[in-house]
Amino acid sequence: MNKLLLSTALSLLITAPAFAAGTHGGGHGDDGHGDMHKEMAIGMPGKAEAVDRTIDVTMLETDDGEMIFEPAAFDIKEGETIRFAVTNKGEIEHEFVIDTMEGNAEHKEAMAKMDMEHDDPNSVRLDSGMEGEVIWTFANEGTFEFACLIPGHYESGMHGPITVAQSDEAPEAPAVYSTGKIKKVDAKGKKVTIIHGPLENLDMPSMTMVFKADETLIANMKEGQNIEFVADRVKGKLTVTAMK
Repeated sequence: MNKLLLSTALSLLITAPAFAAGTHGGGHGDDGHGDMHKEMAIGMPGKAEAVDRTIDVTMLETDDGEMIFEPAAFDIKEGETIRFAVTNKGEIEHEFVIDTMEGNAEHKEAMAKMDMEHDDPNSVRLDSGMEGEVIWTFANEGTFEFACLIPGHYESGMHGPITVAQSDEAPEAPAVYSTGKIKKVDAKGKKVTIIHGPLENLDMPSMTMVFKADETLIANMKEGQNIEFVADRVKGKLTVTAMK
């Protein structure tokens, strides 16, 4: 009999952690959003020291009963880290949440069943007259949304688009070096004759050609020297732009 009781007790101890692993009440733990992934489709939490610019956001109600954000839309470049400085100038509590439109719709539906306060880095909830901020890095291009998901506020106008466009700064193409041997150096004319292999970046075969070069490069060139160099067209002239 004692052995049976001991066996039952051990069985209960082993299985107990499985029951303790469930979500707890409060916040977004109940709808699976309490433990937010480090990176979402819209990006990830940003660092204060990496902020590229600040956007001031105001939440308020209008005289005709609408609830609005000012500005009503955001245009952001992919890779930008934005500080949203949010102020509630309304008479009642509001929140500022950024996410995909699908993500906001899911949160809104969950909040309609039970009003839960967000505790995520992509949101801030403010009483009347209060200020707060959200710092966010927009890692992916696309169309996203900011909104207030307190029941009834979204329907009263508190949402708008976030357009994240590809950055204007295209990555620099790596320099393409070619091999060659210097046949002649004309320091005065800033020219060098090179017996070279294929110039892949210019789609040119092996041959002997005259190139322009600046004074700094010419000073490091000697007849008979084997070199690796970058050639490009500068103002219509074939030019050595780098050498090693």
